[in-house]
Amino acid sequence: MRHLPCRYNQLVVKRTAVFVFLFSLLLCPLLRAQDTPASGGTVAGQIVAGQIVAGQTMVVIPFENDSPTPGLEWLGESFPETFHEQLNSPVLYVASRGDRLRAYDRQGIPAGVHASRATLYRLAEQMDVDYVVLGSYQYDGARLTAIAQLLDMRAQKLLPEVKESGPLADLGTLQSALAWDLLRQIRTDFSVPKDRYIASAAPARLDALENYTRGILATTADEKVQCYREAVRLNPDYAQAWLELGETYYAQRAYEPAITALSQVQPSSLMSGAVAREANFYLGLAAYAHGDFAKSESAFEFVAARLPLAEVYNDLGVVAARRGQKKAVEYFEKAIENDPSDADYHFNLGVTLTQAGDRVGAARELHAALDHRPSDAEAKMLLDSMTPPTGGIVPSSANSKAPLERIKRNYEEDAFRQLTTQMGGWAEQRFARSDPRAHARFHLELGKELLVHGFTTEAEAEFHHAAAVDPSSSAPLLALAEDYDARGDASQARAQAEAALHIRESADAYLVLGRLNLRENRMEAAAQDINRALQLEPGNPAVQDLKHALAAKLAEKAQPQP
Repeated sequence: MRHLPCRYNQLVVKRTAVFVFLFSLLLCPLLRAQDTPASGGTVAGQIVAGQIVAGQTMVVIPFENDSPTPGLEWLGESFPETFHEQLNSPVLYVASRGDRLRAYDRQGIPAGVHASRATLYRLAEQMDVDYVVLGSYQYDGARLTAIAQLLDMRAQKLLPEVKESGPLADLGTLQSALAWDLLRQIRTDFSVPKDRYIASAAPARLDALENYTRGILATTADEKVQCYREAVRLNPDYAQAWLELGETYYAQRAYEPAITALSQVQPSSLMSGAVAREANFYLGLAAYAHGDFAKSESAFEFVAARLPLAEVYNDLGVVAARRGQKKAVEYFEKAIENDPSDADYHFNLGVTLTQAGDRVGAARELHAALDHRPSDAEAKMLLDSMTPPTGGIVPSSANSKAPLERIKRNYEEDAFRQLTTQMGGWAEQRFARSDPRAHARFHLELGKELLVHGFTTEAEAEFHHAAAVDPSSSAPLLALAEDYDARGDASQARAQAEAALHIRESADAYLVLGRLNLRENRMEAAAQDINRALQLEPGNPAVQDLKHALAAKLAEKAQPQP
């Protein structure tokens, strides 16, 4: 949420410890084992000069108004918002407005002031970004002209200006065109045609975008609500505006309207994956505060299935505890696994174990909570209530009210994305001159580890990256096939398995196809897949199990109907 107070980049060093562990675990042995840097190799295995290195970061500065026309100041802030939506990706992290405002605050720059180039350079150094987008716009009463320029912080130079012009009513199209221009400067291999990129962006209509931007700039909650409500009235499918409206209501403790607004964000909305995750997180909080624990649990589960952050697992545990469910312990344990340094997660698990009668486990977790936060009076009081004085008796908890588990209210996807993007960039730099096989193997193994920890979206991206780095390997395609099969996407699983077979025959690829064909009652095709797999690996137990399953299904089919 952009207008709620939040610590600057608090997760960069903390919340994603599991990601740090995975990178260090996988990267070090692969670097030691990698072959001598290849003198040739495929282009996919090399980083070509001028192409984007995965893991780059960008901040977009509000554009300056160079025209005398009054009432258009809001346009300046609309450019960072649009570029954040369109350019943010697993390989290019675009800092949020909250990131930028916190950096401004540390530099002593008022939010509405256009700083000098020298000040902005220092700001970018502090934020440690690769690119800064600077820009301006003019309106002559008929056409709007916008100019953008990239400041390359690593090369310490300004790239050539890019310019777009058009009617003010077509602001969204103009901004999408500028975004494409900037991508072309960063990625010389970016091959999406400009017209197709613009068509896929589906920008908000001008009046809705104006109200949304004015809502962001508003200084009071009432003004924000008024602007966001007008934005969604004008554009009922405006996911970002619904999100901001819902979060504003939640901050005011107006939980019923918050639930209504946040429920309007549809997961299938174009470019709304991150918006849907954040909306469901705050929907879970609003429903929890309103006492609708079933809706709260459903919303948190939506987020956890797509991006299992520690705070999401924690909040699922809190809701499960309120509902008297034993799985609360499992959720708190997952939160601790993802971030063992957070005192609240240990406290929550300690409270739940206390209520379950596990005093030993509860004491262990409460000690851990106090190790990370010695000033936690509530944890100390609960621990003391479980520890008898010398020669005394453990006090009964029957007359004391057990403390409540603590819910987390900060949603930290931006910080998570920034960390993973930066770490991915570091890995890419280390593998820039390595054998493509070692490079691909790193991303393949990382993807498998991410799947184990529930990071399905990130795992899929790693598998695709591995396939691009080493097109001669069928392993990444097989991993994708198995992942899609596990998620029930039969068409994608089949496509990836068949693509893997085009590279190299393997029992695993035939196994995936055999399973798919058996589920679809294509018995003859399943039998052929099983026979081919057994020819390659006669002793493969998974294939043998599939063969028995096929035989059982054929026998069942052969039984006469009553």
